[in-house]
Formats: sequence, C-alpha cells, structure tokens
Amino acid sequence: MVLSYIAIMSDVHGNLQALEAVIDDMEQYDVEWLVLLGDLIDYGQQSNEVIQCLQERIACHVLCNLWGNHEKSIFSGEYGRFSSQRGKDCARYTASVLNSSAVKYLETCCVRTCAKEFEIGSKKVLAVHGSLEEPAWTGITADDLHGDYQAYDVVLSGHTHCSHCFTRFYDSRDEKYRNQKVVWFINPGSVGQPRNHNPNAQYALLETSAWSVILRSVPYDVSGAMEMFHGQVDDFYRSRLERGV
Repeated sequence: MVLSYIAIMSDVHGNLQALEAVIDDMEQYDVEWLVLLGDLIDYGQQSNEVIQCLQERIACHVLCNLWGNHEKSIFSGEYGRFSSQRGKDCARYTASVLNSSAVKYLETCCVRTCAKEFEIGSKKVLAVHGSLEEPAWTGITADDLHGDYQAYDVVLSGHTHCSHCFTRFYDSRDEKYRNQKVVWFINPGSVGQPRNHNPNAQYALLETSAWSVILRSVPYDVSGAMEMFHGQVDDFYRSRLERGV
C-alpha cells in the first residue's frame, strides 16, 4: 500500500538552502498536500528566492498558506512587537529588498489573519502561526496552550521554532469515548531557523489514513546559508544557524 502524506512547514525565514533540502527530502514520500504555517521571509537573506522556489518547485496542492508575525509586521510597517532592536532592523531591511513578485505572492496567496480552519476527512483542523490567544505572536507549547482548542481535532502551529507532537484531553459528554475529547497538537519546527539545538532543517509529515506523524530533520548546507549574510543584518541571525539556537 502506498501511503500519502500532508507536508507541514513553518518558519522558513529566508533560508533557501534549508527549504531546498526539505523539498528534496519530500520527494521520497507521496506528498499530496502542503500546509505552510507562516514566516516564509526575514532573518535569512534569501526571502525573494524562497518565494520563487515555492512557486517553481512545489507540485502538490497547497492546502493552507498563512502569514506569520514577520509577514504581518513587514506588510503593516509595525515593528514594535519584536523583542529586540536587531529584530526590528532586520525586518525593515527585509521589507526594503522584497521584490514585486514576492510581494504579490505574499499579498495574494497567503491568509493574512495567520489562522485558517479546514477539514481533513472527518477531522476539524486549525492551522495557526501562533495560537488562538494571539495568532501571530504567541506560540503554543506543551506547558501553555494559549487558548481553548476543544472545538478542533488537530491543531497545526509554528512560531516557536521547536517541533512537538502531543495530545490534550478535554471534558465532553460522549460516553463512547469516556466523556473525553482528544485534540492532537503538531508543530513541525522551523525549516530555516530551528531553535531546538538541532541545526537541521525541520518539517513534519502527516499520514492521514493511520493518523501518524513523522517529524523530519534534514541536514542541509548550513555553511552555504551562513555565507549568504553580508553584513546587512545583525550577525546573530547568521551565527545561530550553526547550532540551532
């Protein structure tokens, strides 16, 4: 039996080398659908090339394509939510170099609310860059969900740059399931700027016939990605790629 998959990506952050490695890795699976959870751009120095790569190399159907907090900030011109001056400066630089093709893609092909509901079979799915509490800016963690998700069966989220897969049980009135409703939380990690001390490009594969998930970690040319930085933004965003921090 050939298994089919939904690929889930988040936080590419202008890292073309990492994105290309993930797309290459996807080719060994029968990927029919793709979910993009936001922050395609910024930090990395190849935001335009990332958008072009997605347009040219993605052959499967894009089920969901969200803005993240970086798209939201850059297109609104509001940078006050970034936690550091270097983050604000980097976003302003990225805004200054986005070409017309990338701008058109991000304005017309993405969900600006940073969240979207849809169904996979009988499952109700929430895709959100952050969380219900703050769709753009506050991420879901196992310690703090930042919202009530009992209306959903599956929650796909990004923003934290750290992969996870866990379940939570909510009270319900369904005796067949012992008065519990299970919700499955999946974060694919970051393609282009992981922060879980693993520098590899990370994404997830959801196999829906058995409802299983694979958290993929793909080696890529980290040195090549670091060489794309030429002093336009703080060196912090270059050096952190080496250690995944």
